Amino acid sequence: MELIPRVYEDDRGFLARIYEKRVFESLGLPTVWTEESHHYTAKKNTLRGIYVQRPPFSEGKLLRVIKGEMLWVSIDLRKGSKTFGLWDSVILSEEKKNMLCTVPGLAHGCLSLTDKVDLIIKSDNYFSEGYGVGIVWNDADLGIDWNLEGAEPFISERDKNYPSFRDFKEKYGGL
Repeated sequence: MELIPRVYEDDRGFLARIYEKRVFESLGLPTVWTEESHHYTAKKNTLRGIYVQRPPFSEGKLLRVIKGEMLWVSIDLRKGSKTFGLWDSVILSEEKKNMLCTVPGLAHGCLSLTDKVDLIIKSDNYFSEGYGVGIVWNDADLGIDWNLEGAEPFISERDKNYPSFRDFKEKYGGL
């Protein structure tokens, strides 16, 4: 769910409330964060993911770009969900000051749309290396529009070599 905070701005700068427990509760969103990470991407067209943590370490996330612009893609991998295997995306930006809050069971990938992107990520569960799984970023069955406009993404070997969505479904069925 994309969240756009109310921004109070004047000649001195601005204030934007990023988290308010009662608002998150009313929207059915996570209200307890166990980890917070600062994520930095140096170059435009850097593509990360698609990655997800399996139960019992599935994570809900709150994502906010504080510098630059990032395309954030989420894929629904929840067993029995009406939107299983479908993806959605949002552009998170310093200018818009918007955020994305996700629930456990969604895989994530992102593409930097500018150089020097700073992103803050809050998670509602602990990261556990042994419970992570990926899906290849350019999977034909998912058909994600990365908005690359003909550019070749800068991507790690690990992310290039993740298995297909079909392989994920055969192995796990969903989360």
